[in-house]
Amino acid sequence: MPVGTHGVVRGLHPEEVRRTGVQIVLGNTYHLHLRPGEDTVAALGGIHRFMHWDRPILTDSGGFQVYSLAEIKRARIDDDGVEFRSHIDGSLHRITPEKSMSIQASLGSDIAMAFDQCPPAGAAPEQHLAAMRRTTAWARRCAAMSRPPGQALFGIVQGGTDLDRRAAHLRELSELEFDGFALGGLSVGEAPAEMYRVLDAFAGELPASKPRYLMGVGTPEDITRGIAAGIDMFDCVLPTRNARNGLLFTSVGRVKIKHARHARDTAPLDPDCPCETCRTVSRAYLRHLYVANEMLYGRLATLHNLTHYARLVRTFREEIKAGRPLRLDRSEGEC
Repeated sequence: MPVGTHGVVRGLHPEEVRRTGVQIVLGNTYHLHLRPGEDTVAALGGIHRFMHWDRPILTDSGGFQVYSLAEIKRARIDDDGVEFRSHIDGSLHRITPEKSMSIQASLGSDIAMAFDQCPPAGAAPEQHLAAMRRTTAWARRCAAMSRPPGQALFGIVQGGTDLDRRAAHLRELSELEFDGFALGGLSVGEAPAEMYRVLDAFAGELPASKPRYLMGVGTPEDITRGIAAGIDMFDCVLPTRNARNGLLFTSVGRVKIKHARHARDTAPLDPDCPCETCRTVSRAYLRHLYVANEMLYGRLATLHNLTHYARLVRTFREEIKAGRPLRLDRSEGEC
């Protein structure tokens, strides 16, 4: 799922996002609450009509913003919810589980996430246990709220990299009738090897009959490892943010487009890719746009990276459906 924080995948028209093969996008509850406000979105027909997207939309709960704001000491967390000042104008706000669900209901997303607390990497065991207790209590309050017809609700499993904590938290959340389960609290600063260890050992413990969602991850290698472990859904800003910053993913490895060796390269970025960028412009032109800081660069680069990610997961989907072994050796080197 590409991240559309403000109701837009940055730099792309929704029609362009569709052409990449993407099926679902993610919106940010915290940011849409602050601007333009969920009441405004509701008055304009809901998030789908507002952003001209007729496919599914998942909204996060604001829980990760609790984590990130707390890191810079701008939020106060208690058992009722979180109080914070807007990064836009400094105004004081409070989000509780009920408020998070109310915002997501007003936005009209297809999948809402339960409000959770995400501890940072390296948190002490007692911090993880406190976050798990609070997340469970908040999940119960979220599940008790009414939702728009058809809106699914996913629970979020915390516990850090400790497998016993993860298993205990999943047992608690499994008592609630969630439509899917997410792994939160990963890719927050721990080493990739630690994340893979948790995925390999724990992802398969999530109910197989419901979607399994790994939040905030990641690189093509992360997605490959996650799918092999049994994960169904991913979101991350990485493909779009890296595109804007000059790092592009191709079928033969990563491309740092600013490198001088691309200055006179007439070849497409990826000859195996069907996206508009690879069909119409050269590596040399992309490098020129990047170095010149032209707006067109961000659009072309983002189109390509999203197409690459959509093709990657489509390939895995076809391999799974055909019963073929998954290829886990896809290139991550630089080319």
